[in-house]
Amino acid sequence: KTYEEPKNNQNNTISMLSNYPKEIAEIIFSSSKDLPNNAQLSIALIKNGKTNYYGMIKVNDTLKPAENQNKIFEIGSITKVFTSTVLPSLVVDQKLKLTNPINTYYPFNFKNNTQITFKSLANHTSGLPRLPENFDLSNDINPYQNYGKKEIEAYLKNLLQLENPPLKISDYSNLGAGLLGYTLGLSQNTSFQKLLQTKIFDKYNMTSSFTSAQNLGSQLVKGLDENGKTVSNWDFDVLFGGGGILSTTEDLTKFANAQFNPNNTELALTRKPTFDVDQQMKIGLGWHILKSDNGKDLYWHNGGTGGYSSSMAINVEQKIAVIILSNVADINEDVDDLCFELINKAN
Repeated sequence: KTYEEPKNNQNNTISMLSNYPKEIAEIIFSSSKDLPNNAQLSIALIKNGKTNYYGMIKVNDTLKPAENQNKIFEIGSITKVFTSTVLPSLVVDQKLKLTNPINTYYPFNFKNNTQITFKSLANHTSGLPRLPENFDLSNDINPYQNYGKKEIEAYLKNLLQLENPPLKISDYSNLGAGLLGYTLGLSQNTSFQKLLQTKIFDKYNMTSSFTSAQNLGSQLVKGLDENGKTVSNWDFDVLFGGGGILSTTEDLTKFANAQFNPNNTELALTRKPTFDVDQQMKIGLGWHILKSDNGKDLYWHNGGTGGYSSSMAINVEQKIAVIILSNVADINEDVDDLCFELINKAN
């Protein structure tokens, strides 16, 4: 249920965010006034070498500021950017090539001898469907939990069917990103989660980023459905690379700032356009590449799980970034609009 807050309440609420710049407070209020109680937004804005954090929590129908940049949220499909960053880190280390087929790392032939490259999984041009045919869609509480090694191997051997001709169309695939992460782990004789820890989290000092919601205690913000009901966290098995990371805006700020350092060659590789999706969007490795209001390239991805919505946009040329994490499901449109409004105003 949504409502239009009376004007005096609106002014009172904005005044409660008075420790934020007035324009920022008004934008946050406009985007969050209809959120359910216990909803949180955790926002980071990077500009001119400085990061400002803007946190908000809704309590008793009132928006209040919150210092939640160290609180942990599921980041959903923003995980795909990290999965697609592990890939070029291995390329830079000369462990594999973007154009290598993943088939090499499986002891069986894929159905119809289908060849799939690492690059095509990272830029969604593999032709694979959004989810595998043997995925249990009835479990919306924890949908990825029981999709493991047995299921992915059965899919690749017996069920694999491309929806689009390879390398001709970029069609977003959770399966493709999950398969990418899983295969990267196989290629290095380890789990993808361990690879992610060493190649990304450790390298960029992301000490509050995790691959499981277990044992995170009070630092974890509980996820809500769009009506404000508390929901379970999602657990991932072989498709982890499609959406399994939990993190904080403070940690994601470290990853964003790392994009501004030209010495991080694996990050530069992820931002190199690999496919023109349409006139408005290109895709790199993981990143969607859009244009800001002033014509600069924006590297963007969003995410959503059963209890969280998120958005992240980076302008590398001007060293500006916006990161938004929320603990409410199915509000991606609002979170994306807020993300773009903030980064365009920061230009």
